[in-house]
Amino acid sequence: MSAEASVGSHAADSTQSAVSPPVFHNTDELRNRGLIGSKYVKLNVGGSLHYTTVQTLSKEDSLLRSICNGGTEVSIDSEGWVVLDRCGRHFGLVLNFLRDGSVPLPEEHRELDEVLKEAQYYRVQGLVQHCLSAMQKQKDVFETVCRIPMITSAKEEQKMIASCRKPVVKLQNNRGNNKYSYTSNSDDNLLKNIELFDKLVLRFNGRVLFVKDVLGDEICCWSFYGEGRKIAEVCCTSIVYATEKKQTKVEFPEARIFEETLNILIYENGRGFGPGGLHLLDSRGSGSSLGAEEEGATGGDRRVRRIHVRRHIMHDERGHGQQTVYKD
Repeated sequence: MSAEASVGSHAADSTQSAVSPPVFHNTDELRNRGLIGSKYVKLNVGGSLHYTTVQTLSKEDSLLRSICNGGTEVSIDSEGWVVLDRCGRHFGLVLNFLRDGSVPLPEEHRELDEVLKEAQYYRVQGLVQHCLSAMQKQKDVFETVCRIPMITSAKEEQKMIASCRKPVVKLQNNRGNNKYSYTSNSDDNLLKNIELFDKLVLRFNGRVLFVKDVLGDEICCWSFYGEGRKIAEVCCTSIVYATEKKQTKVEFPEARIFEETLNILIYENGRGFGPGGLHLLDSRGSGSSLGAEEEGATGGDRRVRRIHVRRHIMHDERGHGQQTVYKD
């Protein structure tokens, strides 16, 4: 072979070796190289397959950019898929955020929390902030909504009242718990009690916990709690005696109910603790018992005020056995 041919062959081999990609003889060498020089990336995230570009993955200073530039070791299978040991349910959302800079988030709180965890794992800070802002908006909306718990058992009621640091107002409303007929105004007064309950919920939302009990023994009864114990009770029902039968009468002592609701605010933020708070509460209620019968039930060192509406009875001048007239 001539010297010129030998030189030409050597030059050709040098050119071919310059343009040929390097060959990796083992998996570790391939893993350490990362995705340098690649344009497209195939990702296998927990069995969910995604095809994207290095440019998309490198938009933010994240774990995905670190994978692309070789800063983070990755496992690549025999078919060239980058294998990430992570659930792939929300990975498409992460990719769409990197592509567009914004993405619609799920409204359900649990799914939103899952997206936040994925964004934190991949260190996509823009998506992390997007999720936190959405959670804050949900929290603000939740706090402005009036939610009224419904009691399902006596055990649940005791636990709820004992664990609540706010004053508690409970309306026990069970119209079906009656073996007599109602007087003519009872249904109307029962609705008025329910309407007053709704108005008080709106007025004192966030300051007082209002609960409803539709399973109790009373037809219409208000209970007021502070420091985990019952402070007062306003019973709105009684039995009246007509000519030949008994009837159930429902009252609407609006002023007294509203007053007891104001009284219970003394226990807001722990202000009712100590003898001073109790003295103030007693002084508030001492001058407002006109038109009501007030019973003091001793419970340890403290009393529970049970208020029943006082009725003024007037008999007409008809003979014995005739109807008795009740004047409210």
